[in-house]
Amino acid sequence: MRDGFVKVAAGTPNIRVADCRYNAEQIFTLMREAGKQGVKVLCLPELCLTGYTCGDLFLQPTLLRGAEEGLATILEATRNLDLVTAVGLPVRNKWNNKLYNCAAVIQSGEILGLVPKRSLPNYGEFYEGRWFAPGAGVDARVELCGQEVSLCDHMLYACDSLPELVIGVELCEDLWAPEPPSAALAMGGATVILNLSASNELVGKAAYRRSLVAGQSGRLVCGYVYADAGEGESTTDLVFAGHNMIAENGVILAQRRFASGLTVSELDVKRLTYERQRMNTYPAAAGREIWRTSFSLELADTRLTRPVSPTPFVPQDESDRAERCNEILYIAALGLKKRLEHTGARTAVVGLSGGLDSTLAVLITALAMEMLDRPASDIIAVTMPCFGTTDRTKSNAVLLAERLGCTLRTIDIGRAVKVHFEDIGQSMADHDVTFENGQARERTQVLMDIANQTGGLVIGTGDLSELALGWCTYNGDHMSNYAVNAGIPKTLVRHLVSFISDDKEAEDPQLSGVLADILDTPVSPELLPAIEGQIAQKTEDLVGPYELHDFYLYYAIRWGFSPRKVLRLAEQAMGKRYDRAVLLKWLKNFYRRFFSQQFKRSCLADGPKVGSVALSPRGDWRMPSDAAAALWLEELEGLS
Repeated sequence: MRDGFVKVAAGTPNIRVADCRYNAEQIFTLMREAGKQGVKVLCLPELCLTGYTCGDLFLQPTLLRGAEEGLATILEATRNLDLVTAVGLPVRNKWNNKLYNCAAVIQSGEILGLVPKRSLPNYGEFYEGRWFAPGAGVDARVELCGQEVSLCDHMLYACDSLPELVIGVELCEDLWAPEPPSAALAMGGATVILNLSASNELVGKAAYRRSLVAGQSGRLVCGYVYADAGEGESTTDLVFAGHNMIAENGVILAQRRFASGLTVSELDVKRLTYERQRMNTYPAAAGREIWRTSFSLELADTRLTRPVSPTPFVPQDESDRAERCNEILYIAALGLKKRLEHTGARTAVVGLSGGLDSTLAVLITALAMEMLDRPASDIIAVTMPCFGTTDRTKSNAVLLAERLGCTLRTIDIGRAVKVHFEDIGQSMADHDVTFENGQARERTQVLMDIANQTGGLVIGTGDLSELALGWCTYNGDHMSNYAVNAGIPKTLVRHLVSFISDDKEAEDPQLSGVLADILDTPVSPELLPAIEGQIAQKTEDLVGPYELHDFYLYYAIRWGFSPRKVLRLAEQAMGKRYDRAVLLKWLKNFYRRFFSQQFKRSCLADGPKVGSVALSPRGDWRMPSDAAAALWLEELEGLS
């Protein structure tokens, strides 16, 4: 449970209809198994102590007594389990002689509360209104298993030891209703919703059910645990498939169907509370009063089984990735299209180095020109070789411009840079930051002046990862008239270029080939002299692997995770390829650079936001340029 991870489960026991003693044994056996797996919150199906398909037997006192005795057996058998469980059973309120379809929330032999079902389906194959009273507005005290218990439809169950864990409960049809109880419960503070369900299986129903669960978890920014009735229910007219699901903020983490047993994953309740805190449109309170009762769980490390992608910006599924790439290209091109239209620019000027970023920038620019029904010759691609330029990158830049139909200009800036160095007294033998940045600023001056000559705009090539690390020359490649890559992280840049390379393979194999070679070229600013014609300066040797920095950027900035938690997730996702010392080294470097380089992000050129992370000072990220990284770095000390 440390770091906010809570192991939860949706369970479907094998039951016998109306055999409460047998069902109780199956339930506490499942609870014990959940406890062995480290589960802290377990949701079981609707009316699982009796079976959902009991029909008119629900009106029999014998069945109701059997359900109560079965619950008492479960309470006694699990008295020493550090586990909160929601169990479904019918409960009679003797004060009004009404029967309610309830969830009993239990822990360590105690009934924390009873939640009645509000929305009773009485249509199609459902007849719940025949036996049960609707639970909306119910707030009573009943005696059950020798305990005086609250029977209430607006109760939350809050964990003292992990304040971010607050549980709300609704039952099956409640989710299908126009106003699900979970909405008010979440606005009242619930971060985890348990749904005890008995949803029969029909063709196509599983997809709809899945969309409901995922959508509700996203809409409410919560964890959602859905436990469905399954094997053992009467098949007189219906079949139940045990479609269990665990979702978090719109994403299905785990699910299974046509099987009994446990479906297990972990919910990150601290991530959920961070997102609610960030979203100012998330209401601070519900419209009606919500009651709370408390419980406590032992805090311990939760072994993670939920998927943690090593590339959070890049979808793992190939078809999803292709769709994402296509969407990003069009979003970025639409932004540039508008800027070119609005300014009346006659040309778009791109500095083409033969590297990944400038390649993507010119590809996006070509797409924008196509949208404007303008020729690619309106793109002026400028290659500017200097002291570190290799034949490979130069020839790739030239070939790329030619295949796209750009107007190509080659301007060797070596002589101009040498004159500048003479003017300021910079030795050509001193390959310091002045030697490097002097070239970058000369290139920007050339691009800006060509844009002035041709009535055009300079298209920036720097990407999101470089902005995060400050890996750009202030007033050099840091500056442009419109930065089309500013919202695209380096790991995604590679996939976008690869996507276009694959797409053009049949139509233009030469273009596809040059893109493939660019993808195979080491990432480098090429500001130091080449060694025997080979690139001497490799970016990832200096700042660290971009796949790590993109991972850190996503979790540290998008989700506000602490450095310790970011490291833990990095180990989970990439621990087989990088040992802890390497992960820690580059994580420290990430925080140092991210804080010290904010001044560059405080004056960025315009550029389109394409994903959930952006660093524009006019949009997503407002950070003082002089903020200190001390607290973040201190947290990482001693973790090696």
